[in-house]
Amino acid sequence: MTLSLVVLGPVLAGLTFIVLGPLDQGASALGLRLTLLADLVYVLLIAALVMQRVARMIAARRAKSAGSRLHLRLTGVFALLALIPTILVAVFATLSINIGLEGWFSDRVRNVLATSLRAAQAYEEEHRSELQRDGLALAAYLNTERQATFFMSDGEVRQALGRVQAQIERGLSEVFVLDGAGEITARGTRSYLFDYEPVTSAEIDTALREGILIIEDWENNEFRALIPLETFVDRFLFVSREVDGEILSLLDDTRETVGLYEQLEADRGRLLFEFGLLYLGFAAILILAAIWLGLWFAERLSRPVGRLVTASQQVGAGDLNVRVIEDDGDDEISLLGKNFNDMTAQLREQRDRLVENSRQIERRGRLFDSVLSSITSGVVGLDASGDIAFVNKSATRLLDIAKDDHGTHALSVAVPEFGPLFDRLRAEGREVVQDQINLVRNGQQESLLVRLSTRRGDDAKLEGYVVAFDDITNLVSAQRLAAWGDVARRIAHEIKNPLTPIQLSAERIKRKFTPALGDDGADLAQMTDVIVRQTNDLRRIVDEFSKFARMPEPDRIRNNLRAVLADVLSLQEAGQPDVAFTVALPDAEIEADIDATMITQAFTNLLKNAGEAIETRVEKSVTLPVDPQIRVSLTVDGATARIQIEDNGIGLPEDRAKLFEPYVTTRDKGTGLGLPIVKKIIEEHGGTLVLETAEAFDGTGHAGARVVVILPVLEAAANSVTGSEEKG
Repeated sequence: MTLSLVVLGPVLAGLTFIVLGPLDQGASALGLRLTLLADLVYVLLIAALVMQRVARMIAARRAKSAGSRLHLRLTGVFALLALIPTILVAVFATLSINIGLEGWFSDRVRNVLATSLRAAQAYEEEHRSELQRDGLALAAYLNTERQATFFMSDGEVRQALGRVQAQIERGLSEVFVLDGAGEITARGTRSYLFDYEPVTSAEIDTALREGILIIEDWENNEFRALIPLETFVDRFLFVSREVDGEILSLLDDTRETVGLYEQLEADRGRLLFEFGLLYLGFAAILILAAIWLGLWFAERLSRPVGRLVTASQQVGAGDLNVRVIEDDGDDEISLLGKNFNDMTAQLREQRDRLVENSRQIERRGRLFDSVLSSITSGVVGLDASGDIAFVNKSATRLLDIAKDDHGTHALSVAVPEFGPLFDRLRAEGREVVQDQINLVRNGQQESLLVRLSTRRGDDAKLEGYVVAFDDITNLVSAQRLAAWGDVARRIAHEIKNPLTPIQLSAERIKRKFTPALGDDGADLAQMTDVIVRQTNDLRRIVDEFSKFARMPEPDRIRNNLRAVLADVLSLQEAGQPDVAFTVALPDAEIEADIDATMITQAFTNLLKNAGEAIETRVEKSVTLPVDPQIRVSLTVDGATARIQIEDNGIGLPEDRAKLFEPYVTTRDKGTGLGLPIVKKIIEEHGGTLVLETAEAFDGTGHAGARVVVILPVLEAAANSVTGSEEKG
């Protein structure tokens, strides 16, 4: 039955082509009707059978039945093999017919028709625009006369029209002045009543609403314009202009011709559609037959495969006692069933041995993970080739590497900073090496004390390596700050003492020797001024050293943190008038134990740094305009307050952690002590200071800097912060 249905499809398609093609039967021919009826019955029958099979196949696929995916793919392949040639033939046939129809239409004719239509439309538009121009000019003239003569009678209006009669005759044929009812109150010298065409109230309303109304009178070969006179009470200017009626008639004829041409050209699509519809019927017969054959063949092929898939799913679920039916024959599918049954028997034996081994390994692994996870030091296990095999929790946190990247990365790739130390261990043939390594993770510099050793088995054969390290960042930072503090005290002591005598001596030289040198006295005064200025700069630097070296302990008392920040913002807004400040502060007071003077100094330094970063960007961005902006916000979350300061300045360097070290600065005039002092103040108040890259907010895509300060507060007042204040 399947074979008969498949063969019947091409037979019906060929018969239909013969009836429609060489025999050239009309639509009422009996043979054509019978052939089309047979085609319809065949299509409906095959479609019903295909839909039934497809519905069963989709239901099996939704139920995730074994072999349903293969069944679906095979059916799709058969349908695709039938569809691709059909589409290609349809495309080439359509192109051939379309090219044949293109010869019926000429671009030259299309261009001539379009040119004629545009010429006639241009003539019409020219007369409309000239009538509108002359009418508005005459209306403006009458409005001007009315303004000059407040009480202007209709006779005076006619006299005014007579004074410009020569100008009227050049562009207009008739001129009338009407009232709101359409009655003539005045007319031009050569404007006669028998030529007057009355206006309607609707036309008067349109003229009042739009300011001017153009009336096209095709029968009288005339264009007329109705214009309200603004300075008159209930008066309208009514003018006319003669046009060539033959040209306007040509415009109508041209439009009709273009419409007829477009209609003829549109029939080309209808012919293509009729051909496509006929071809679609042939294609439907062939495609449905191919799909039906594909469904039948796919079902016979996928049935044994489905049994294997079902059995493999049971094996995957742990049932190794499953067996499949072994079909008679020596083909590949029958051999696959036999081999599958042998495989499950072997897997059952191996599973019993592996279960026991896995229990022992699991017990040892739990002990190993428990020990390594509980220590604070980072531990990384490597295999003999240097690839990562194990990472404990501390190492994942300190190095910012994924714990599951076992064996996928070499140590020098995952942590490039450890690479030289690992290479030295292998090159020197040593068992243990140790060194301090600095690395940057998430914009923060960390100092690690790293110890790398070999790992050998009972036979002394190299099995891998062990990397153990501790975070000594805080220890190194404390030692460095203590050393810099000692250096700062010595510098302040050694330099500050001679500064005053140097300045006084320079001023005395200026006063004593400038008059005696005459013309050279100006040069001497300039040189001594340089000495005094440089001395003051040195004194400023020494004062910064003293502040850093002798940072007092904060006198922490109860203060309103919001008020302190608001006062600093007021001063900075006045001191940086070119910068737009956007401030978001809560309405409620935020009480905290702080030293108001030191916190004020810290906030002032941060806002000045933001302004100087913007100034640096402005100096470097000569061609691109910069909109200076600083955003400040204060929020409360539980027992902590978050102060955030953002700018669209020059941004942060890649190694931003070094900015907290003394005497490290990115500005030419900076001392490098501002941020260390601020960080020390915040930390002595029990808070934290973090530098981040801000999101671009000035529309240029440039990312500035963000400073986040976290300070403890006395009350968990997150729910008491009910409003915010915006200003900028």
